[in-house]
Amino acid sequence: MRTFLRRLGTALLFLLVGLCFAPSVVPPFLDRIYYRGAPSGHFDGAHFFNPEDRLRPPRATPPARFFNRWLTGDGRARWPERVPVTPTVPPAWVEGRTMLVTWIGHSTVLVQTGGLNILTDPIWSERASPFAFAGPKRVRAPGVRFADLPRIDLVLVSHNHYDHMDVATLKRLWERDRPLIVTSLGNDAILRGAGIPARTGDWGHTVAGPWRGCAREIDPCLPARVEVTVERVHHWGSRWGVDRNRALWSGFTVRLPGGNLFFAGDTGWGDGSWPAEAAKDGPYRLAILPIGAYLPREVMQPSHMNPSEAVAAFRRLGARTALGVHWGTFQLTFEAIDDPPRRLAAALAAQGIPADRFVATEVGRTFAVP
Repeated sequence: MRTFLRRLGTALLFLLVGLCFAPSVVPPFLDRIYYRGAPSGHFDGAHFFNPEDRLRPPRATPPARFFNRWLTGDGRARWPERVPVTPTVPPAWVEGRTMLVTWIGHSTVLVQTGGLNILTDPIWSERASPFAFAGPKRVRAPGVRFADLPRIDLVLVSHNHYDHMDVATLKRLWERDRPLIVTSLGNDAILRGAGIPARTGDWGHTVAGPWRGCAREIDPCLPARVEVTVERVHHWGSRWGVDRNRALWSGFTVRLPGGNLFFAGDTGWGDGSWPAEAAKDGPYRLAILPIGAYLPREVMQPSHMNPSEAVAAFRRLGARTALGVHWGTFQLTFEAIDDPPRRLAAALAAQGIPADRFVATEVGRTFAVP
């Protein structure tokens, strides 16, 4: 019975993913218009796109090949069902220019500095899926229990995939803390439907909002408002397949007195120009970069960087320190669970970069950024 349920869950998962790859087979009523605006260099009036893809379209790989290999296990590493996690309890806030960082899992990171608590792509749900009974399931529990999470001031939501926009978690955060939620164009419509207000911006635009750090009487404290610049990265978005690229994907720069924060969200390398563009909004004290979900390469290369590409992005950003995320929590692709940090270490060594400058830490571990 357990084997049957596991196979059923896998079939439902790939039905969902298949719809994202083949929107023509999805009923039109699942389409959504999340954003209306004038055409631009990355919006054609109906859908967003990566500008470099119009110049050199990525090579298409038949989705059936990926699904068949997954179902047969051909080349797909077997992950453990569960990896033990020792959760941590972060401080309520961090004073001055000290910066503490806790990887909570997948792309969820808690950054604490100057009285400001920042959370990236928060997901506490057991599955990264629209269904509670099927879809990628956590193998690592969150590194901070939700009940132990300090009051959050700022939430960054990079795009609308289920492993990055977890509406259930965002609703809990909004109801508890009323944080400033920043995302890119169109994603606010999805959140608004769940009663969650958000501020949006196009690539290159800065979103500013008040925050409450100074009310904590911390000396020195940050300015009375926080500024977030929405940055170009190379990805795509969809909730139901036919709505592919109806909302924009992005990274973010958060301006901080002790050195700026860059969060890439989820991104492929593209033509490599996006980190050079974002570098203009530095200097960066910390960059949070994805290093996982990259195999098989012929399928994942347009969407996800591998560790070598993440190191190249780190160098182009000119960041002082980086944290590798988007690995070891949900099995989305074929590589082994511990392959990303191994490849990251090899890439750093090959380029003579000290290992402590680009960290791949364990879930629930807090470290101080120099």
